[in-house]
Amino acid sequence: MTEFVTTEVHGGIGYLTLNRPQALNALSLDMIRAMTQALQAWASAPDVVAVVVSGAGGKAFCAGGDIRYFHKAAHEGDPLLDQFFVEEYALNFLIHRYAKPYIALMDGVVMGGGMGISQGARLRLVTERTRMAMPETNIGLFPDVGGGWFLARTPGHIGEYLGLTGAAISAADALYAGLADAYLPGNRLAELIDSLRARQFAAGDAVLAHIDGFTAPHRADCLPAQSTLAGLSAQIDALFAGNTAQDILAAVSDAPGDWAAQTAAMLRSRSPLMLCVSLEQIRRARGMSLEDELRMELDMMYYVFRKGDGVEGIRALAIDKDHKPRWQHARLDEVGRETVQSFFDSPWRMEDHPLAALGKGA
Repeated sequence: MTEFVTTEVHGGIGYLTLNRPQALNALSLDMIRAMTQALQAWASAPDVVAVVVSGAGGKAFCAGGDIRYFHKAAHEGDPLLDQFFVEEYALNFLIHRYAKPYIALMDGVVMGGGMGISQGARLRLVTERTRMAMPETNIGLFPDVGGGWFLARTPGHIGEYLGLTGAAISAADALYAGLADAYLPGNRLAELIDSLRARQFAAGDAVLAHIDGFTAPHRADCLPAQSTLAGLSAQIDALFAGNTAQDILAAVSDAPGDWAAQTAAMLRSRSPLMLCVSLEQIRRARGMSLEDELRMELDMMYYVFRKGDGVEGIRALAIDKDHKPRWQHARLDEVGRETVQSFFDSPWRMEDHPLAALGKGA
C-alpha cells in the first residue's frame, strides 16, 4: 500500500481516502495500485458491503494524475509512464463495473483522473465546493480516464464543449450534465460520515438508503446556484455541433456575447492538434462500449508523449510555468486529417493489447 491512500473497514463500509492533500490528491502509480488492491480485496470480502471514496485536506477530491511525473518520465523514457495509464484505465473500468455500491464524495476539485475514479460510482455526491473539469487539452492531452465515454453521454453537445475547452463546472452543472447524482452541502459531509460510522450495515442498499436520507432534503431546488450549463445548452448544442474543431471555433468566434468570446479565447489557447484528436475521440466514443473506449484511449496516450503536445503542454503549465506552450501546430487549419487519425492506430495487435482483458471477465 502507500502512505497516500488510507483504507479502513468499519461497520460494513470500506473507506478509501486519498491522502495527498499537498498535491490536491493527485494520483501516482502507487496510489492507483493501492486503490486497485483494496477494491479487489473488498469485492469478495463478506464484511464489506459498500465502498466510500473521498479526498483528504478539504480542498480536493482528486485533481488528476501526477503531471510532473508524466513530464519527467517522458523525458527519461521511463516505461512506467505507459504502465501508469494501463493500470489507471484498468482501475477506472473496475470502478464502473464494481459489484458493490461505490460512493464518491466529490467535494472540492474533481478534475481529470479524479473524474476517472468517480464517474463509475453508483452514487456521485457533489457539494457547493465542487469544481469539476476535464482540462487535458490545456496541457496538450485529451480527456482520458474514460472521458470520451462519459462526456459523449452528456446531453446534446455538452461533452464536446467540456472536452475541448476544459471548462470547470459547478455542482448544479454536474447534476444537469449527468456527471453527478446528488447534492449535499459541504458542512453536512462530516455529519454524513459520522452517521455512517455510527451504524452497522448488512447490505449495500442500506448504505445507499441511509445516504439518500441526507441528500433528499437537498435536491436541485436547494442548490446554492442554478446551472449555468442549463442556460447555455441550446447555444452549446448549436455551436459545438460542427464537423471539425475548426468549424466549431469559427462558429463560436462568430457568436455574440461575452460567453462566446471567452469560449473562443479558451479554444485558441489549447493545443490545436489535441482539440482535433479530442473531438474525434468524443465522436467515436458515442458508439463504443466503455472497454473499447478505454482501449482506444490507451492507444491515443501511447502517441501523446511520443509525437503529441503532452510534454510541451505540461512544461508550460507546471514545470516552467511560463504559460506559453509552443504547440506543434499554431492553428487548427494546420492539423491534417491523417495526423489526427494516426492517434487512433493501435500500436498493439488486438490480442496483445495491455487492456485486452477488459470486459472479458478476466
